[in-house]
Amino acid sequence: MLKKINHIWRIFATGLCFSLFGIGGLLLTVFVFPLQKIIISDSDAQKKVARKTVHYTFKFFIAFMGLCRIFKFDLEKAQALRTLKGELVLANHPSLIDVVVLISIMPNADCVVKAHLFKNPFLRGVVRNTGYISNADPQGLLADCSTSLAAGNNLIIFPEGTRTKPGQKIKFQRGAANIALRCLRADKVKREVITVLLTVNPTTLTKSEPWYIVPEHKALFSAQLIENNIAIPTVNESMVSKQVRGLNDTIERFFTEMIV
Repeated sequence: MLKKINHIWRIFATGLCFSLFGIGGLLLTVFVFPLQKIIISDSDAQKKVARKTVHYTFKFFIAFMGLCRIFKFDLEKAQALRTLKGELVLANHPSLIDVVVLISIMPNADCVVKAHLFKNPFLRGVVRNTGYISNADPQGLLADCSTSLAAGNNLIIFPEGTRTKPGQKIKFQRGAANIALRCLRADKVKREVITVLLTVNPTTLTKSEPWYIVPEHKALFSAQLIENNIAIPTVNESMVSKQVRGLNDTIERFFTEMIV
């Protein structure tokens, strides 16, 4: 009986949390961001403050999900992400809240988001005011990513492009490899991407499951910064397509070996 009550509670709590998430996006858009624009005249400074506001908002959201016993979060092995500056952060994508967790750890996080989010009534104000990068224009995307990294932002990208389907082999798109090859600064001592392994056990909020299908037991969400990062070669314009394919295969193989 107690097990059934716990299961029903977690369904209710999941719905409550995502309702809170949507309402929070609207409140930021209607009240917080306009006030920041009045106080801060510089556009770049305003976006930086907006991103930090989202960081703290997501930090609260993750804590609330833990309080509601939807997830247990183990994020200690990813805390070094807080001190990064101007890095390209690649992660696998097992659940709907992956980007929320990563942004909750990194105060200066930027990310590439799907174009349709700029039309989402709950999130469009957030992605516009923070200056998050749209994937609508491939050429503009590269320029925006370069600018963001040069400004010291940590750029989050999920190479899969969408959430992993449980039980299926991960398949990476080439966009992340293309950004890594073309956008990482050539004057850095080491050109490399930062890799983060995310795991959710048992699986929940996946690509193939609606939000109300929750596991029988509370899921453990863990994030781990992988120390052996992937070195990025200097771009050779005469063979860039081959370089992108090879680098994408390397990144895909790296994550495949990490996910057991």
